[in-house]
Amino acid sequence: MIKFLLSLFLLSSFAFAQDEAVLEEVTTQEDPLTTKIKSFLSEKTYESNKGFINVIFDPKSDFYQNERVDAVKVVQTLKENGLLKLFFKKPQEFRLNFKTNGSPLFFVKLMEDTLRSIGYYRYVTSASDLDASEFTWSINLTSEYATDPLVLQMQLKKSACDIIDIEKNGQKEWTYIIDISHAKLNVQMLQDDQEVKLKRSLYAHWLNISQIRQLKIKSSRRNSWYPYIAYYDSSLHLVKIIKRDKIYKEILLNIPKNAVYMKISDLYTLKNVRDALVLQPRGNR
Repeated sequence: MIKFLLSLFLLSSFAFAQDEAVLEEVTTQEDPLTTKIKSFLSEKTYESNKGFINVIFDPKSDFYQNERVDAVKVVQTLKENGLLKLFFKKPQEFRLNFKTNGSPLFFVKLMEDTLRSIGYYRYVTSASDLDASEFTWSINLTSEYATDPLVLQMQLKKSACDIIDIEKNGQKEWTYIIDISHAKLNVQMLQDDQEVKLKRSLYAHWLNISQIRQLKIKSSRRNSWYPYIAYYDSSLHLVKIIKRDKIYKEILLNIPKNAVYMKISDLYTLKNVRDALVLQPRGNR
């Protein structure tokens, strides 16, 4: 009988200890916002500014969007309150990783345009990886500051994209997870009977031609334009290429039915195009 009571007591004590451990785990579990804030700061910075952080992130509900932490707003709040510095003392090389579940071709073109719009012209692709669930594009660049998520978000929204999460992998490495499910290239859309002039540029001209049937392109006497024209579908898969190894002053194009975007360039160099190219769209699709 005594052995039985002793066994029962030990069993009860063990069960109580287990319950207490579970209770402690539940009560100490952090909310997603706190976890995200800590991921951007050193342990020392967080602990020494804990009270201040609780103030600037009150109410916490303001930092959620569609039941997920608004990482862009978190980074911006930390930056504005002097807790997260994005500037370096001198130009530094750092790494940016961009992840998405969309078309790799489309995503890289979209990100290249976005990076150029915020002043990043020189960078090197360090890695790219495609698996069943996502595509990752990584670049290395040198700058005096790390990318400002708010500025990046504003430019991405012009292409109907959204940053859904940000990860700070280290002082010189950041990862952005980007939703491009509704994305489109932020380029001019040609409309029937609306003439457009393409100014001189060192970069190829991209246009949305999804609404027109034909396009006449006129080139001035000062130009020595050797047409190079490429058509792409909505995911930037190549549809058709037109190359002309002679100077054209005018060309009339029939737009392929499944073409959404067009790239206009020169077969050799855009330095051949000194004056504007005049576009005259025709017909509705």
